Amino acid sequence: MVTTETEPARRATSVQRAVEEIRRMLRSRELVPGQQVRQETLAARLGVSRIPVREALKTLEAEGVLRHEPHVGYAVARLNADELAQVYLMRRALETEVLRALPKLSADQLRELTGLNEAIGEQVERVDVAGIVAANQAFHFAMFRLSGLDLVVDEIARLWRRSEPYRTVHLYDSAGRSRVVREHRKMITALRRGDLEAVVALMDAHRDHTVADLHAALGLPPRS
Repeated sequence: MVTTETEPARRATSVQRAVEEIRRMLRSRELVPGQQVRQETLAARLGVSRIPVREALKTLEAEGVLRHEPHVGYAVARLNADELAQVYLMRRALETEVLRALPKLSADQLRELTGLNEAIGEQVERVDVAGIVAANQAFHFAMFRLSGLDLVVDEIARLWRRSEPYRTVHLYDSAGRSRVVREHRKMITALRRGDLEAVVALMDAHRDHTVADLHAALGLPPRS
């Protein structure tokens, strides 16, 4: 018996495709903070109607990634220096708790993280910034999910999405790209030892490097 996809299922699939395409455009900087997102252009690009695109835009607005202005439309949300600082303050607090909750990792789990970091290295070799962003996120969230603190990790994911249009900036620098892989290797070594405080310290330094690069690239005042 052949089953066919129902209309609601097709629409949900189209909405998800639109969400992922917008995320990809943010990672590749096809869309930058303040830039308008044209419903008709995105619908034509994906070969779908404007209805799922509109739903995708509403989803991203709810996440804080986009902002809607009546009679103008949707645009990529801008974050000022204070808002970015708050995002990273919340990330530091939540990620610290998640890392401290990690169990002693098995050999298979350590191999998985090593493989994910090697995948980042492959994207670094290709200078594929969008690919690096996606692979980097896969590495971090594979590690975070091992904590079992799923609700906290979901909130961390929301914060990552909120700052995604900005986080790609530092990866356009070759030194920043290479540093990501090296710092992840140090985290894996600390995880192998079961030294969670070292993992927390390495993650703090890793995050702080990103913030410093971001401030320099965007001409924001340095953090005090």
